[in-house]
Amino acid sequence: MPEAPTIDGANTTWLLVSTALVLLMTPGLALFYGGLNRAKGVLNMMMMSFSAIGLISILWWFYGFSVAFGADVNGFWGDPGAYLGTKTFLAETDLWGATAENPSGIGVPLYVFMAFQMVFAVITVALISGAIADRAKFAGWLLFAFGWATLVYFPVAHWVWGGGIIGGDIHALDFAGGTAVHINAGAAALAVVLVLGKRLGWPREGMKPHNIPLVALGAGLLWFGWFGFNAGSELTVDSVAGLAFINTQLATAAAVLGWIAVEWVKDRKPTMVGASSGAVAGLVAITPACGFIAPWASVLLGIVAGVVCALAVSLKYKLGYDDSLDVVGVHFVGGWIGSLWLGLFATNSVNAAITDVVGASDGLFYGGGATQLGRQALAGLIVTVWSFGIAWVLAFVIEKTIGFRVKAEAEVEGIDIAEHAESSYDLSPAGGGTGSAFAMAGIGTPGGATSGAKPEAEPAEPVSEKVAG
Repeated sequence: MPEAPTIDGANTTWLLVSTALVLLMTPGLALFYGGLNRAKGVLNMMMMSFSAIGLISILWWFYGFSVAFGADVNGFWGDPGAYLGTKTFLAETDLWGATAENPSGIGVPLYVFMAFQMVFAVITVALISGAIADRAKFAGWLLFAFGWATLVYFPVAHWVWGGGIIGGDIHALDFAGGTAVHINAGAAALAVVLVLGKRLGWPREGMKPHNIPLVALGAGLLWFGWFGFNAGSELTVDSVAGLAFINTQLATAAAVLGWIAVEWVKDRKPTMVGASSGAVAGLVAITPACGFIAPWASVLLGIVAGVVCALAVSLKYKLGYDDSLDVVGVHFVGGWIGSLWLGLFATNSVNAAITDVVGASDGLFYGGGATQLGRQALAGLIVTVWSFGIAWVLAFVIEKTIGFRVKAEAEVEGIDIAEHAESSYDLSPAGGGTGSAFAMAGIGTPGGATSGAKPEAEPAEPVSEKVAG
């Protein structure tokens, strides 16, 4: 007779911690993207990440989790009413993965698993925003995020992890989101970029990162939070979680070295932006593979991802698409590298779930032939086509109705002020004057005024403190 349902304290605690770590990744992404952006658009860039936390969290609770993880309906989506937000799941039997034979499942309350997957959905949507910096209306972004999450991310999560066509029928592997998150978001980013077009002046004008320490801080927070993203995806506290953890560190470290090596060869100067971007490329590439490959293969993966992604970001100049912050070059390309790597290096010797749970095969270099490589390629292709197609249609419809791209004047003046009535930095002189340093400090004349100068008239209306300069 099965034992009574029991919560596993260790598994539940680890998943709660992992959920908090993954949530931190989205503010980290906001800092990373914000630093890479120009100063006049940094707040708009960060707002797109923060708004994703608000919007996608609610959608996920209400119906997204049901579509992704409800009982499979037809291979494409789960039962939309299974975990509808109008229902409550607080009974002792409401444990994730519970069955009649195993009433405890993995010993984790359903709401804990729901929250963990919620923050995955949030950051996947936020990733897309980096491609459209400086030129997207905030209202258009919100409408796009709503449509893309509903029509793309929620179903794709079901395809990959919820028993749908990719995981259940094709038997492709994706431990923590190489296909469902990074290929998915990267394909959508490319589609939206093609609809919105290039930034004014690109690539003729230099559009360098405005705050490199902010980039490094954001990359560091992403690296820190990614341990929850990858190791947390094991859902339980066991040796595979430890494998995912060490593989995440090794691949990321190797990718940093790979990226800066490319910079050293090409430009003779390694950069902080390059090291930060290399770290993200390594994190992306190891995401689908972290629980399915040996540590030595993770090091090799990181080097390849760092080198290839460093070269891939220059494709936008050759092909003419303005991917502002290299979402395609890092996430789309890195996601593909990590996913295909499984077809080469996945092995049951480190994780028996490859065969026992997913029904997949060992990779090519572990005697499995090319079967798993073909499965990985097919899965990536399906997600690429679906995500790109739906994103392009959504962006096109939004542009032709409410408008997706801001007016040229707003883009030149600064999207922060145009869309949010804010600016990121107060660049006005101390005290608001425009004289010399001595005059601004009130030195040299009685009362601090320059001889013969007339006092400035008081402004007719209060000036907003949100707008600097």
